[in-house]
Amino acid sequence: MTRSSTDGGGARSAVRKARRVVVKVGSSTLSRDPGAYDRLASSIRALTDAGRQVVLVSSGAIALGTKKLGYRSRPREMARLQAAAAAGQSLLMRAYEEAFAREDLAVAQVLLTHADLADRVRANNAREALSALLDAGAIPVLNENDSVAVEEIKFGDNDELSAMVTPLVSADVLVLLSDVEGLLDARGERVPVVIDVAAEAIPLVRTKKSEVGTGGMASKIEAARRATLGGAHVVIADARRDDVLARIFAGHDEGTLFVAAARRLSAKKHWIAFTLRPRGDVWLDAGAAAAVRTKGKSVLAVGVAGVRGDFRAGDSVRVLGPDGVELGRGLARCSSAFAVVTAGKKDESDEHTVLVHRDELVVW
Repeated sequence: MTRSSTDGGGARSAVRKARRVVVKVGSSTLSRDPGAYDRLASSIRALTDAGRQVVLVSSGAIALGTKKLGYRSRPREMARLQAAAAAGQSLLMRAYEEAFAREDLAVAQVLLTHADLADRVRANNAREALSALLDAGAIPVLNENDSVAVEEIKFGDNDELSAMVTPLVSADVLVLLSDVEGLLDARGERVPVVIDVAAEAIPLVRTKKSEVGTGGMASKIEAARRATLGGAHVVIADARRDDVLARIFAGHDEGTLFVAAARRLSAKKHWIAFTLRPRGDVWLDAGAAAAVRTKGKSVLAVGVAGVRGDFRAGDSVRVLGPDGVELGRGLARCSSAFAVVTAGKKDESDEHTVLVHRDELVVW
């Protein structure tokens, strides 16, 4: 059922009061509209004048590099993708430098890989660096380091990066600017408000992707799910509107507003759930699955029916029910070899061996 714009009244009030904001803009917007850089700069200047701190996550390097190197279309070969990213990143930053300089704003390039955010020490360093830039009044411009990060080019996109950065910088709001007016329902009409991403948004997702960028509405909905579970409100809106950011932060019914989850994940659990990549799977029997899903119990060796993958203590693992459906993700407290040996057993002291502790387990 489509919700009316009034259902998000409290959330829109919170958006008006937001102090730290992440704005993501995609390749399609930048490549099709040369004026997008100036429009972004002007809009973000207005946000900073209102006392807000803004982090900008921007795609576009590969698209610009594709033109610069004379490729007819976005390359498919990894080496050419990396070459296009390297060639285009300087053009992307030059465009931002010039546009934001006209608004008397400084920009700072920050290139990240998934590995930077998956490692706790490096993620904390990134957080401190971004905070320092924001405190200095600069606008950090983030992009994936596509020229060296093979896995990010092949599997990732900046929707995912923006969802990871939002809790990293403790942002109140994530805005995903695209070339559509928001999430559309089955009749092609804009959905004003989404309270439950899984129940209301995911069934409506269209999987078609842009020829210029790597993300589509599916990736934006997933980004919204992750960011709302981290405690942020999310708005998907049309980047082509001159006043789109002004309207969003004035509390108007603009785009689709995804309301922050009532029960947010802690920073650590959000990192476990959405940043770490699982190294293996742990299957539970029916009793253990029920205890984990409904009672908040830890994963115990005695309830493990099977193990797959090669993981070590501290690695992320998927926790599966007997039907193979993923129940959640957590940090393994032992290696996969030890998990195999102890699966279905109690230890000699008649106590249960904990394979994944509930404090390090996120259940969907």
